[in-house]
Amino acid sequence: MDNNNYYNYNPYTNPENGFGDTNGAETQAAAQGPSKPPRKKGFGVTLAKTIAIALVFGLVVGSAGLGVIYFGGDALGILADAEDDKDMDKDADDDTTAGSLNSETVKNPIQQTDTSDESIVAIMDVSDLVENAMPCIVAITNESETVIQGMWGQNYVQESESCGTGFLVEQDNEYIYIATNNHVVDGAKTLTVQFCDNAVVEAEIKGQVASKDLAVIQVAIADIPSETLSEIRLATLGDSTELKVGEGAIAIGNALGYGQSVTTGVVSALGRSVTVTDSSTGTTILNKNLIQTDAAINPGNSGGALFNVQGEVIGINSVKYADTDVEGIGYAIPISDAMIVIEKLIKGEEIDTEKAGYLGIQGVDSNYGVYIYKVYSNSAAEKAGLQAGDIITEFDGNKISSMSQLKELLTYYIAGEEVELGILQAQGNEYVEKEITVVLGDASSIEQ
Repeated sequence: MDNNNYYNYNPYTNPENGFGDTNGAETQAAAQGPSKPPRKKGFGVTLAKTIAIALVFGLVVGSAGLGVIYFGGDALGILADAEDDKDMDKDADDDTTAGSLNSETVKNPIQQTDTSDESIVAIMDVSDLVENAMPCIVAITNESETVIQGMWGQNYVQESESCGTGFLVEQDNEYIYIATNNHVVDGAKTLTVQFCDNAVVEAEIKGQVASKDLAVIQVAIADIPSETLSEIRLATLGDSTELKVGEGAIAIGNALGYGQSVTTGVVSALGRSVTVTDSSTGTTILNKNLIQTDAAINPGNSGGALFNVQGEVIGINSVKYADTDVEGIGYAIPISDAMIVIEKLIKGEEIDTEKAGYLGIQGVDSNYGVYIYKVYSNSAAEKAGLQAGDIITEFDGNKISSMSQLKELLTYYIAGEEVELGILQAQGNEYVEKEITVVLGDASSIEQ
Protein backbone atom coordinates (compact mmCIF):
# COMPACT_ATOMS: atom_id res chain seq x y z
CA MET A 1 0.00 0.00 0.00
CA ASP A 2 1.26 3.43 -0.87
CA ASN A 3 0.48 5.56 2.16
CA ASN A 4 1.91 8.56 0.37
CA ASN A 5 -1.29 8.83 -1.66
CA TYR A 6 -3.88 7.99 0.98
CA TYR A 7 -6.24 10.89 0.50
CA ASN A 8 -7.61 12.43 -2.66
CA TYR A 9 -10.17 14.78 -1.15
CA ASN A 10 -11.72 17.43 -3.34
CA PRO A 11 -15.48 18.07 -3.22
CA TYR A 12 -15.30 19.84 -6.58
CA THR A 13 -13.28 17.74 -8.98
CA ASN A 14 -11.35 15.34 -6.72
CA PRO A 15 -8.13 15.48 -8.79
CA GLU A 16 -5.46 12.93 -8.14
CA ASN A 17 -3.31 15.36 -6.23
CA GLY A 18 -3.95 13.78 -2.84
CA PHE A 19 -2.28 14.42 0.42
CA GLY A 20 -0.67 11.25 1.70
CA ASP A 21 1.77 11.64 4.49
CA THR A 22 4.84 12.50 2.44
CA ASN A 23 3.44 13.03 -1.06
CA GLY A 24 4.11 16.39 -2.62
CA ALA A 25 7.34 17.39 -0.89
CA GLU A 26 9.22 17.81 -4.15
CA THR A 27 6.29 19.55 -5.84
CA GLN A 28 5.93 22.05 -3.05
CA ALA A 29 9.64 22.74 -3.01
CA ALA A 30 9.72 23.28 -6.77
CA ALA A 31 6.73 25.60 -6.65
CA GLN A 32 8.59 27.98 -4.40
CA GLY A 33 10.97 28.92 -7.24
CA PRO A 34 14.58 30.00 -6.86
CA SER A 35 15.63 31.40 -3.52
CA LYS A 36 15.92 35.17 -3.19
CA PRO A 37 19.38 36.73 -3.00
CA PRO A 38 20.42 37.85 0.49
CA ARG A 39 19.41 41.38 1.39
CA LYS A 40 22.23 43.88 1.24
CA LYS A 41 23.51 45.00 4.58
CA GLY A 42 23.44 48.60 5.68
CA PHE A 43 19.87 49.67 4.95
CA GLY A 44 18.65 48.92 8.47
CA VAL A 45 21.56 50.80 10.00
CA THR A 46 21.05 53.79 7.71
CA LEU A 47 17.31 53.83 8.45
CA ALA A 48 17.95 53.70 12.18
CA LYS A 49 20.36 56.60 11.97
CA THR A 50 17.89 58.62 9.95
CA ILE A 51 15.12 58.10 12.50
CA ALA A 52 17.46 58.93 15.36
CA ILE A 53 18.45 62.22 13.67
CA ALA A 54 14.80 63.05 13.07
CA LEU A 55 14.00 62.48 16.72
CA VAL A 56 16.78 64.81 17.83
CA PHE A 57 15.40 67.65 15.71
CA GLY A 58 11.76 66.87 16.56
CA LEU A 59 10.84 66.47 12.91
CA VAL A 60 9.07 63.09 13.09
CA VAL A 61 5.40 63.26 12.08
CA GLY A 62 2.53 61.12 13.37
CA SER A 63 2.86 58.43 10.74
CA ALA A 64 6.20 57.31 12.19
CA GLY A 65 4.51 55.30 14.93
CA LEU A 66 3.01 55.57 18.39
CA GLY A 67 6.29 55.48 20.29
CA VAL A 68 7.69 58.31 18.17
CA ILE A 69 4.56 60.40 18.61
CA TYR A 70 4.85 60.12 22.37
CA PHE A 71 8.52 61.10 22.36
CA GLY A 72 8.00 64.14 20.16
CA GLY A 73 4.91 65.30 22.03
CA ASP A 74 6.48 65.00 25.46
CA ALA A 75 9.74 66.63 24.38
CA LEU A 76 8.08 69.62 22.72
CA GLY A 77 5.38 70.10 25.35
CA ILE A 78 2.45 69.36 23.04
CA LEU A 79 1.20 66.17 24.71
CA ALA A 80 -1.61 68.03 26.48
CA ASP A 81 -2.91 69.36 23.18
CA ALA A 82 -2.95 65.86 21.74
CA GLU A 83 -4.94 64.58 24.73
CA ASP A 84 -7.46 67.41 24.24
CA ASP A 85 -7.86 66.37 20.61
CA LYS A 86 -8.49 62.78 21.67
CA ASP A 87 -11.18 63.93 24.14
CA MET A 88 -12.89 65.94 21.42
CA ASP A 89 -12.83 62.92 19.10
CA LYS A 90 -14.24 60.70 21.84
CA ASP A 91 -17.09 63.14 22.51
CA ALA A 92 -17.92 63.15 18.82
CA ASP A 93 -17.91 59.34 18.72
CA ASP A 94 -20.22 59.13 21.74
CA ASP A 95 -22.86 61.16 19.89
CA THR A 96 -23.10 58.75 16.96
CA THR A 97 -24.06 55.14 16.31
CA ALA A 98 -23.10 52.79 13.49
CA GLY A 99 -23.78 54.45 10.17
CA SER A 100 -23.17 57.94 11.60
CA LEU A 101 -26.86 58.31 12.56
CA ASN A 102 -27.81 60.06 15.78
CA SER A 103 -29.30 57.47 18.12
CA GLU A 104 -32.20 59.76 18.94
CA THR A 105 -33.36 59.72 15.31
CA VAL A 106 -33.41 55.91 15.02
CA LYS A 107 -36.22 53.83 16.48
CA ASN A 108 -34.84 50.72 18.24
CA PRO A 109 -31.19 51.42 17.35
CA ILE A 110 -28.91 48.40 16.90
CA GLN A 111 -25.97 48.35 19.31
CA GLN A 112 -22.42 48.22 18.05
CA THR A 113 -20.15 45.23 18.66
CA ASP A 114 -18.24 45.28 21.94
CA THR A 115 -14.46 45.39 21.38
CA SER A 116 -13.51 46.01 25.00
CA ASP A 117 -12.87 42.37 25.95
CA GLU A 118 -9.28 42.24 27.18
CA SER A 119 -9.23 38.43 26.82
CA ILE A 120 -9.13 38.73 23.02
CA VAL A 121 -5.48 38.28 22.10
CA ALA A 122 -3.67 37.22 18.96
CA ILE A 123 -1.58 34.05 18.91
CA MET A 124 1.90 35.42 18.48
CA ASP A 125 4.27 33.51 20.74
CA VAL A 126 3.49 29.88 21.56
CA SER A 127 7.07 28.88 22.27
CA ASP A 128 6.39 27.99 25.91
CA LEU A 129 3.40 25.84 24.93
CA VAL A 130 5.40 24.07 22.24
CA GLU A 131 8.33 23.43 24.56
CA ASN A 132 5.97 21.81 27.04
CA ALA A 133 4.00 19.85 24.42
CA MET A 134 6.80 18.56 22.18
CA PRO A 135 7.82 15.69 24.55
CA CYS A 136 4.44 14.01 23.93
CA ILE A 137 4.79 14.05 20.11
CA VAL A 138 6.43 11.31 18.05
CA ALA A 139 7.30 10.97 14.35
CA ILE A 140 6.11 7.67 12.86
CA THR A 141 7.78 5.90 9.92
CA ASN A 142 5.83 3.18 8.14
CA GLU A 143 7.72 0.75 5.92
CA SER A 144 5.29 -1.27 3.86
CA GLU A 145 5.07 -3.42 0.76
CA THR A 146 2.77 -2.76 -2.15
CA VAL A 147 1.91 -5.17 -4.96
CA ILE A 148 2.38 -3.41 -8.31
CA GLN A 149 1.09 -4.72 -11.61
CA GLY A 150 3.47 -4.22 -14.52
CA MET A 151 2.48 -3.21 -18.03
CA TRP A 152 2.59 -6.85 -19.18
CA GLY A 153 0.32 -8.06 -16.36
CA GLN A 154 3.02 -9.40 -14.07
CA ASN A 155 2.90 -8.54 -10.36
CA TYR A 156 5.84 -7.54 -8.24
CA VAL A 157 6.33 -6.24 -4.72
CA GLN A 158 7.53 -2.71 -4.22
CA GLU A 159 8.75 -1.46 -0.85
CA SER A 160 7.61 2.00 0.19
CA GLU A 161 8.10 4.31 3.13
CA SER A 162 5.73 6.94 4.48
CA CYS A 163 5.64 9.12 7.53
CA GLY A 164 3.13 10.53 9.97
CA THR A 165 2.76 11.68 13.54
CA GLY A 166 1.36 10.42 16.83
CA PHE A 167 1.19 11.45 20.46
CA LEU A 168 1.54 9.63 23.77
CA VAL A 169 -1.80 9.06 25.52
CA GLU A 170 -1.32 6.29 28.09
CA GLN A 171 1.08 3.79 29.61
CA ASP A 172 1.09 0.67 31.77
CA ASN A 173 3.93 -1.39 33.21
CA GLU A 174 4.91 -2.78 29.81
CA TYR A 175 3.97 -0.34 27.07
CA ILE A 176 3.51 3.27 26.10
CA TYR A 177 0.47 3.76 23.87
CA ILE A 178 0.45 6.25 21.00
CA ALA A 179 -2.65 7.59 19.23
CA THR A 180 -2.53 8.27 15.50
CA ASN A 181 -4.53 7.94 12.27
CA ASN A 182 -5.22 4.52 10.83
CA HIS A 183 -3.92 5.55 7.40
CA VAL A 184 -0.55 6.44 8.95
CA VAL A 185 0.12 2.85 10.09
CA ASP A 186 -2.11 0.73 7.86
CA GLY A 187 -0.31 -1.99 5.91
CA ALA A 188 2.93 -1.55 7.84
CA LYS A 189 5.56 -4.26 7.59
CA THR A 190 7.63 -2.44 10.20
CA LEU A 191 6.92 0.67 12.29
CA THR A 192 9.35 2.96 14.08
CA VAL A 193 8.78 6.03 16.21
CA GLN A 194 11.17 8.88 16.86
CA PHE A 195 10.85 10.63 20.22
CA CYS A 196 11.56 14.25 21.06
CA ASP A 197 15.24 13.49 21.79
CA ASN A 198 15.61 11.80 18.37
CA ALA A 199 15.77 8.27 19.84
CA VAL A 200 14.22 5.78 17.38
CA VAL A 201 12.40 2.69 18.67
CA GLU A 202 10.38 -0.03 16.96
CA ALA A 203 6.61 -0.08 17.50
CA GLU A 204 3.70 -2.36 16.70
CA ILE A 205 0.03 -1.85 16.02
CA LYS A 206 -2.18 -2.38 19.06
CA GLY A 207 -5.47 -1.83 17.25
CA GLN A 208 -7.02 0.08 14.39
CA VAL A 209 -10.45 1.13 13.12
CA ALA A 210 -10.40 2.07 9.45
CA SER A 211 -13.92 3.53 9.42
CA LYS A 212 -12.89 6.11 12.04
CA ASP A 213 -9.35 6.55 10.70
CA LEU A 214 -7.98 5.90 14.18
CA ALA A 215 -5.27 3.59 15.45
CA VAL A 216 -3.14 2.90 18.52
CA ILE A 217 0.45 1.72 18.36
CA GLN A 218 2.51 0.54 21.30
CA VAL A 219 6.17 0.77 22.22
CA ALA A 220 7.72 -1.57 24.80
CA ILE A 221 9.09 0.45 27.72
CA ALA A 222 12.00 -1.98 27.95
CA ASP A 223 13.09 -0.88 24.44
CA ILE A 224 13.17 2.84 25.29
CA PRO A 225 16.50 4.27 26.54
CA SER A 226 16.37 5.49 30.14
CA GLU A 227 17.41 9.02 29.13
CA THR A 228 14.51 9.11 26.66
CA LEU A 229 12.05 7.95 29.32
CA SER A 230 13.08 10.91 31.44
CA GLU A 231 12.35 13.33 28.57
CA ILE A 232 9.04 12.13 27.14
CA ARG A 233 5.61 13.06 28.53
CA LEU A 234 2.00 11.92 28.16
CA ALA A 235 -0.25 14.42 26.42
CA THR A 236 -2.73 16.46 28.44
CA LEU A 237 -6.15 15.92 26.90
CA GLY A 238 -8.74 18.67 26.60
CA ASP A 239 -12.51 18.63 26.14
CA SER A 240 -13.41 19.14 22.50
CA THR A 241 -17.12 19.41 23.36
CA GLU A 242 -16.38 22.82 24.90
CA LEU A 243 -14.71 24.29 21.80
CA LYS A 244 -15.85 27.59 20.32
CA VAL A 245 -15.29 28.90 16.82
CA GLY A 246 -12.46 31.42 16.84
CA GLU A 247 -10.42 29.80 19.62
CA GLY A 248 -6.70 29.53 19.03
CA ALA A 249 -5.36 26.25 17.60
CA ILE A 250 -1.79 24.95 17.33
CA ALA A 251 -0.84 21.94 15.20
CA ILE A 252 2.39 20.00 15.76
CA GLY A 253 3.46 17.26 13.39
CA ASN A 254 6.11 15.67 11.21
CA ALA A 255 5.32 17.80 8.15
CA LEU A 256 6.74 16.34 4.91
CA GLY A 257 8.83 13.96 7.03
CA TYR A 258 11.34 16.72 7.81
CA GLY A 259 10.77 16.56 11.58
CA GLN A 260 8.38 18.22 13.98
CA SER A 261 7.10 21.65 13.02
CA VAL A 262 4.49 24.02 14.41
CA THR A 263 1.63 25.89 12.73
CA THR A 264 -0.93 28.17 14.36
CA GLY A 265 -4.43 29.32 13.56
CA VAL A 266 -7.92 29.16 14.97
CA VAL A 267 -10.85 26.78 15.20
CA SER A 268 -12.55 27.78 11.95
CA ALA A 269 -15.70 25.67 12.27
CA LEU A 270 -17.15 22.72 14.17
CA GLY A 271 -19.20 19.68 13.21
CA ARG A 272 -17.87 19.37 9.65
CA SER A 273 -18.46 16.19 7.59
CA VAL A 274 -15.81 15.18 5.05
CA THR A 275 -15.71 12.23 2.65
CA VAL A 276 -12.25 10.93 1.73
CA THR A 277 -11.02 8.15 -0.51
CA ASP A 278 -8.14 5.73 -0.01
CA SER A 279 -6.36 5.97 -3.36
CA SER A 280 -4.87 2.48 -2.91
CA THR A 281 -8.07 0.58 -2.14
CA GLY A 282 -10.75 2.95 -3.44
CA THR A 283 -12.51 2.75 -0.08
CA THR A 284 -14.62 5.80 0.75
CA ILE A 285 -14.79 6.97 4.35
CA LEU A 286 -17.20 9.54 5.76
CA ASN A 287 -15.70 11.42 8.70
CA LYS A 288 -18.24 13.33 10.77
CA ASN A 289 -18.15 15.99 13.45
CA LEU A 290 -14.67 17.17 12.48
CA ILE A 291 -12.92 20.33 13.68
CA GLN A 292 -12.01 22.69 10.83
CA THR A 293 -8.89 24.78 11.36
CA ASP A 294 -6.68 27.12 9.35
CA ALA A 295 -3.57 25.94 11.21
CA ALA A 296 -1.70 24.32 8.31
CA ILE A 297 -2.18 20.53 8.17
CA ASN A 298 0.49 19.35 5.75
CA PRO A 299 1.43 15.86 4.53
CA GLY A 300 3.10 14.13 7.48
CA ASN A 301 0.97 16.00 10.04
CA SER A 302 -1.57 13.16 9.97
CA GLY A 303 -2.05 11.63 13.41
CA GLY A 304 -0.51 14.61 15.18
CA ALA A 305 -2.09 16.69 17.88
CA LEU A 306 -4.14 19.85 17.55
CA PHE A 307 -3.73 21.87 20.75
CA ASN A 308 -5.69 24.71 22.32
CA VAL A 309 -3.89 27.70 23.83
CA GLN A 310 -3.78 25.94 27.21
CA GLY A 311 -1.60 23.21 25.69
CA GLU A 312 -4.36 20.57 25.81
CA VAL A 313 -4.98 18.19 22.91
CA ILE A 314 -8.35 19.00 21.33
CA GLY A 315 -8.07 16.96 18.13
CA ILE A 316 -6.13 14.52 15.97
CA ASN A 317 -5.04 16.11 12.71
CA SER A 318 -6.37 13.95 9.91
CA VAL A 319 -7.34 15.59 6.61
CA LYS A 320 -6.34 18.59 4.53
CA TYR A 321 -8.25 20.21 1.70
CA ALA A 322 -6.57 19.51 -1.66
CA ASP A 323 -7.57 22.13 -4.17
CA THR A 324 -5.57 24.86 -5.90
CA ASP A 325 -8.32 27.41 -5.21
CA VAL A 326 -8.44 26.75 -1.46
CA GLU A 327 -6.00 27.25 1.38
CA GLY A 328 -6.25 27.25 5.13
CA ILE A 329 -8.73 24.39 5.46
CA GLY A 330 -7.67 21.35 7.45
CA TYR A 331 -9.59 18.96 9.65
CA ALA A 332 -9.04 17.17 12.95
CA ILE A 333 -10.97 14.43 14.75
CA PRO A 334 -12.30 15.83 18.07
CA ILE A 335 -10.35 14.29 20.93
CA SER A 336 -13.48 13.59 23.00
CA ASP A 337 -14.80 11.41 20.16
CA ALA A 338 -11.46 9.84 19.35
CA MET A 339 -10.66 8.78 22.92
CA ILE A 340 -13.74 6.55 23.01
CA VAL A 341 -12.16 4.41 20.29
CA ILE A 342 -8.58 4.83 21.52
CA GLU A 343 -9.38 3.62 25.04
CA LYS A 344 -11.16 0.58 23.65
CA LEU A 345 -8.20 -0.24 21.44
CA ILE A 346 -5.77 0.09 24.34
CA LYS A 347 -7.92 -2.33 26.34
CA GLY A 348 -7.91 -4.76 23.42
CA GLU A 349 -11.65 -4.52 22.86
CA GLU A 350 -13.04 -5.31 19.44
CA ILE A 351 -14.91 -2.49 17.70
CA ASP A 352 -17.41 -3.73 15.16
CA THR A 353 -18.83 -0.62 13.54
CA GLU A 354 -21.31 -2.77 11.60
CA LYS A 355 -23.10 -3.55 14.89
CA ALA A 356 -23.49 -0.02 16.19
CA GLY A 357 -25.54 0.34 19.37
CA TYR A 358 -29.01 1.86 19.26
CA LEU A 359 -30.76 3.95 21.88
CA GLY A 360 -34.20 4.04 20.29
CA ILE A 361 -35.34 7.65 20.55
CA GLN A 362 -36.26 10.61 18.40
CA GLY A 363 -34.95 13.91 19.65
CA VAL A 364 -34.22 17.52 18.81
CA ASP A 365 -31.56 19.97 19.90
CA SER A 366 -32.26 22.10 22.95
CA ASN A 367 -30.36 24.61 25.08
CA TYR A 368 -29.44 21.86 27.56
CA GLY A 369 -28.86 18.85 25.34
CA VAL A 370 -31.14 16.54 23.33
CA TYR A 371 -34.86 16.82 24.05
CA ILE A 372 -36.61 13.45 23.61
CA TYR A 373 -40.00 13.69 21.93
CA LYS A 374 -40.45 9.98 21.19
CA VAL A 375 -39.23 6.73 22.78
CA TYR A 376 -39.62 3.58 20.66
CA SER A 377 -41.26 0.50 22.11
CA ASN A 378 -38.94 -2.32 23.20
CA SER A 379 -35.94 -0.05 22.74
CA ALA A 380 -32.92 0.29 25.02
CA ALA A 381 -34.18 3.75 25.99
CA GLU A 382 -37.59 2.43 27.06
CA LYS A 383 -36.08 -0.44 29.03
CA ALA A 384 -33.82 2.01 30.87
CA GLY A 385 -36.74 4.26 31.83
CA LEU A 386 -36.27 7.17 29.42
CA GLN A 387 -39.46 9.06 28.66
CA ALA A 388 -40.69 11.61 26.15
CA GLY A 389 -39.85 15.02 27.61
CA ASP A 390 -36.52 13.94 29.12
CA ILE A 391 -33.37 15.81 28.10
CA ILE A 392 -30.10 13.91 27.56
CA THR A 393 -27.19 16.04 28.81
CA GLU A 394 -24.36 13.47 28.96
CA PHE A 395 -23.53 10.22 27.19
CA ASP A 396 -20.89 8.06 28.86
CA GLY A 397 -19.11 11.11 30.27
CA ASN A 398 -19.40 13.23 27.11
CA LYS A 399 -21.45 16.40 27.30
CA ILE A 400 -24.24 16.35 24.72
CA SER A 401 -25.13 19.50 22.80
CA SER A 402 -26.96 18.18 19.72
CA MET A 403 -28.73 15.18 18.22
CA SER A 404 -26.06 14.86 15.52
CA GLN A 405 -23.38 14.61 18.20
CA LEU A 406 -25.35 11.90 20.02
CA LYS A 407 -25.74 9.90 16.80
CA GLU A 408 -22.02 10.18 16.10
CA LEU A 409 -21.11 8.97 19.60
CA LEU A 410 -23.40 5.96 19.24
CA THR A 411 -21.35 4.76 16.25
CA TYR A 412 -18.45 4.10 18.64
CA TYR A 413 -20.50 1.61 20.68
CA ILE A 414 -21.94 -1.80 19.85
CA ALA A 415 -25.16 -3.49 20.88
CA GLY A 416 -24.96 -4.95 24.39
CA GLU A 417 -22.63 -2.30 25.81
CA GLU A 418 -23.60 -0.43 28.97
CA VAL A 419 -23.41 3.36 28.97
CA GLU A 420 -24.19 5.97 31.61
CA LEU A 421 -26.55 8.77 30.64
CA GLY A 422 -26.99 12.07 32.40
CA ILE A 423 -30.53 13.35 31.95
CA LEU A 424 -32.93 16.05 33.08
CA GLN A 425 -36.32 14.55 33.92
CA ALA A 426 -39.49 16.47 34.71
CA GLN A 427 -40.83 16.08 38.24
CA GLY A 428 -43.77 18.35 38.88
CA ASN A 429 -42.90 21.85 37.76
CA GLU A 430 -39.16 21.38 37.57
CA TYR A 431 -36.46 19.27 35.97
CA VAL A 432 -34.30 17.05 38.15
CA GLU A 433 -30.83 15.76 37.25
CA LYS A 434 -30.57 11.98 37.13
CA GLU A 435 -28.08 9.31 36.01
CA ILE A 436 -29.29 6.11 34.41
CA THR A 437 -27.59 3.04 32.94
CA VAL A 438 -28.62 1.96 29.45
CA VAL A 439 -27.76 -1.36 27.78
CA LEU A 440 -27.63 -0.42 24.10
CA GLY A 441 -29.73 -2.48 21.71
CA ASP A 442 -29.65 -3.00 17.97
CA ALA A 443 -31.92 -1.78 15.22
CA SER A 444 -33.76 -5.09 14.84
CA SER A 445 -35.19 -4.93 18.39
CA ILE A 446 -36.90 -1.58 17.92
CA GLU A 447 -40.64 -1.51 17.27
CA GLN A 448 -41.55 1.46 15.11
